[in-house]
Amino acid sequence: MLRGIATVNCYVEDPAEAAAWYAQVLGIEPYFNRPAPDGRAAYVEFRIGDHQQELGFIDRRFAPSALAGSAAPTGPIVHWHVDDLEAAVARLIDLGATTLLPITEHGPGFITASVIDPFGNVLGVMTNVHYLEMLGEERATIG
Repeated sequence: MLRGIATVNCYVEDPAEAAAWYAQVLGIEPYFNRPAPDGRAAYVEFRIGDHQQELGFIDRRFAPSALAGSAAPTGPIVHWHVDDLEAAVARLIDLGATTLLPITEHGPGFITASVIDPFGNVLGVMTNVHYLEMLGEERATIG
């Protein structure tokens, strides 16, 4: 069911500040920056590693309510690419997980959901056009 990491999202107070720090750490600039209605950065994303996986920083104002009010550190939500998002979420719920963030479209080809497993861990699942493009390119080179 889980195919590979599609996106790692971290909730931060200031995505622009986080992006500046990670640009120093990674030696690259983010490739994507979406402002909020107030003009501040709402989401900033890098593509990193051999598979150009996504590392994104989201303004904490937009965290799922279960995380937004938490005094504990929220940490990243790792999203695993799945072929059938609705079926994957339904199966996870059937197996005892509870919904953290329902299926949510973030833009064409980028749809996520996250659950809390029976042990208290957050598991993100996603359909992601970038992941599928990369997989297709790898298969074309190998085959």
